[in-house]
Amino acid sequence: MGFSLWEQSFLTSLSQNMNIQVEDVRIRAVLATYRKRVPVTEGYVEVKEGGSWKQICDKHWTTKNSRVICGMFGFPGEKKYNTKVYKLLAKKKKLSYWGYSMECTGNEAHISSCKLGSRLNVDNKNNVTCENGMPAVVSCVPGRAFAPSSNNGFRKAFRQEQPLVRLRGGANTGEGRVEVLKNGEWGTICDDNWNLISASVVCRELGFGSAKEAITGAKLGQGIGPIHLNEIACTGSEKSITDCKFNTESLRCNHEEDAAVRCNIPAMGFQNQLRLSGGRNPYEGRVEVLMERNGTLKWGTVCSEKWSTVEAMVVCRQLGLGFASHAFQETWYWHGDISADDVIMSGVKCSGTEMSLGHCRHDGTRVSCPRGGGRFAAGVSCSETAPDLVLNAELVEQTSYLEDRPMFMLQCALEENCLASSAANTSITSGYRRLLRFSSQIHNNGQSDFRPKNGRHAWIWHDCHRHYHSMEVFTHYDLLNLNGTKIAEGHKASFCLEDSECEADVQKQYECANFGEQGISVGCWDVYRHDIDCQWIDITDTPPGDYLFQVVINPNFEVAESDYSNNVMKCRSRYDGQRIWMYNCHIGGSFSEETEEKFDHFSGLTNNRVSTR
Repeated sequence: MGFSLWEQSFLTSLSQNMNIQVEDVRIRAVLATYRKRVPVTEGYVEVKEGGSWKQICDKHWTTKNSRVICGMFGFPGEKKYNTKVYKLLAKKKKLSYWGYSMECTGNEAHISSCKLGSRLNVDNKNNVTCENGMPAVVSCVPGRAFAPSSNNGFRKAFRQEQPLVRLRGGANTGEGRVEVLKNGEWGTICDDNWNLISASVVCRELGFGSAKEAITGAKLGQGIGPIHLNEIACTGSEKSITDCKFNTESLRCNHEEDAAVRCNIPAMGFQNQLRLSGGRNPYEGRVEVLMERNGTLKWGTVCSEKWSTVEAMVVCRQLGLGFASHAFQETWYWHGDISADDVIMSGVKCSGTEMSLGHCRHDGTRVSCPRGGGRFAAGVSCSETAPDLVLNAELVEQTSYLEDRPMFMLQCALEENCLASSAANTSITSGYRRLLRFSSQIHNNGQSDFRPKNGRHAWIWHDCHRHYHSMEVFTHYDLLNLNGTKIAEGHKASFCLEDSECEADVQKQYECANFGEQGISVGCWDVYRHDIDCQWIDITDTPPGDYLFQVVINPNFEVAESDYSNNVMKCRSRYDGQRIWMYNCHIGGSFSEETEEKFDHFSGLTNNRVSTR
């Protein structure tokens, strides 16, 4: 936007009655204590009219107006400020006032929705006067994720206690599908009557400002589980979206109507600390960071050692370019003359939730890059959309069973490491393996197709099964004891990643027969039937007992997704030595933390549906 550290502007175009045009609005820090702070939280409210900035007379200014301004700049609320200091300052400065006042209810998402107030007095020289008044000032309260700390930074991560609302599937901070917690289970909101006022309640509840956009039609991906709320009608003053009125009688909705938001967040300046260079378009390139070295700011590259999709996700988010579609460990084919001495950051390891690459763990000033930073400088390719894979937990529960399979029928599976290590010592003629088998149905609920990381030129032919593997590991199948220790495991290479079935209005695109393209389209799902090789866990050596059964899709994050939290599916399981029961199967993140903890520590069967075969 081009604002300095001591002013924060909000590009807008206001058109009020009487053809009043305002080009821009900003909060300008005028006190020295606020000029160096990021984000800007206190200062004059100024509007730009006719190319010049003007103050607003505070004679008709209210806290309701302040709430709207703070919301526009990413802050959930406002607070009182030292009026005496600003009065003294106003007397010393030559001021230029805007000719109008504003009348806000306090619940508007943007000042353009406020009414234009009365016209102020004009003196003999046609200057607007503010008799016995001073410029309007706002002092905003940042949400916890943006609150300044003593070291002029801010909290890199924060945890809300027992949150009732969350955002999922968004590329940037402060955006995503809205999900609410009800009766211990997370569910979505139907987009009927969804508007900026209701969306702003969600944004403020989560520590952001007002809503920039109320999104309908599951444009940020479809959720799973129940749809808790419909036809929401908020006044804008509620503390939580759960306090708003909504329709409890009719929920004629499906997940194609899931509501989402984009919230206003404070300008932290993170996008100015990072850039991409050498790429073929603005969405890709070599990652370059601005860091202080020997007392001066310097641009340099990032070492690509262990650089992955997770780190690339942080880069794309920081630049406002969406999701990462690829993380590159070699960037020699892009433009630019890069030397090994240009590396300024190494050892980068991110959790994936950071707002800035600088908040990830890294080596600091002791840069170490074994292969050098020339051709091995880190690079990224960003995309506005991403896929989102979700497993059908109910189908796993319904199709689970045990099979004692003769060893002579498992030679291909043995070659592809789909059996426990003890299988190597099992007699081919008389031995057998006990297999926990089940069907998997993997849906793509995201906004773009899921494609294998490697192009077909890098797929590996497996002669025994007569097919190509496009990913080394597509899923992990694990049996854990109740303290989380792995007892048995399986894995499934994506030998045939395709559109098995699709929603009624979606056309199949991927069919891997005859060396065809592999992938899962948006609105389609890939089915791995229980009778396919390697669609199992080898539990031959597993003693009877109570266990946790877990499936993880895309476990190594090789392919970018909009939401990794729903890639895990867990079930409770009881094995008596001859039969197995699978129950309480659910997707990760679908229950409250309290319910999830009970699930992990509970032992013994319940009266829930049991699936045996």
